[in-house]
Amino acid sequence: MAAALAISFGCIVGFALGLTGGGGGVFAVPLLVYGLGVAPREAVGISLAAVGGTAISGALPRLLRNEVELRTGLFFAVAGMLGAPVGSYLSKFLPGNVLLACFAVLMFIVAFRMWQKSKAPMVSAVVCDAASDRERSSCQRDENGELIFTSKCARLLVLTGLATGVLSGLFGVGGGFVIVPALVLFSGMHIHRAIATSLFVIVLISASGVASHFVGGKEFPLALTLEFLVGGFTGMWLGGLLAKRLKGPTLQKVFATAVVLVAAFVIVKSTLL
Repeated sequence: MAAALAISFGCIVGFALGLTGGGGGVFAVPLLVYGLGVAPREAVGISLAAVGGTAISGALPRLLRNEVELRTGLFFAVAGMLGAPVGSYLSKFLPGNVLLACFAVLMFIVAFRMWQKSKAPMVSAVVCDAASDRERSSCQRDENGELIFTSKCARLLVLTGLATGVLSGLFGVGGGFVIVPALVLFSGMHIHRAIATSLFVIVLISASGVASHFVGGKEFPLALTLEFLVGGFTGMWLGGLLAKRLKGPTLQKVFATAVVLVAAFVIVKSTLL
């Protein structure tokens, strides 16, 4: 029964990753703690490994299809890998309920902006929606849709990557709920390409988080992690199939709705800690 539950929960995590490019870790930790009775610190390690491993199955085929924006993703990933150990260290000292509540507020803001952007007319698959939006954005794209790497844009991507890494280490999340909106809102990336790039980044950041977990000498039940991965691979495949059938604005609204639901759960959870 426990193995079946672990596989089912892993499928939920994988489906969220395949559909939206994020949210796996946010779902994984509560499912492990409340559904399988895993200790919170163990759940963080399992979540990082399961989310990262599952993301590989989604990132590789997208990488082969040239859907991943490698240069932008690497900026995020390198910064995130530096931030993950910091988050893992800070998790020992900072009050979890306050951090979770702040994270939930951030998620509500992100969801609102994503929903707003989904209503704007999409001129191209990779170009920003309007000229005024391009002027306000720290990152801009050329006529071919390629990101123009100015110092301001690079700084923004690095700072966001660092924040993603810290969140990863703190909560055992891959960071997709931060990466996808940041890519869409700040770099003008299309939602489908942002999901593919997010999965690539999640793999690297999760690997850094798992390494920090091992170095810290924390428990890591391998059997349960493998069961979670089995379900995750199946869920990733199903989520990816559905994502292909949804248009960009629709997918952004689905993403925003998922963020709101998870944020509401996080707030409830943080008030009960």
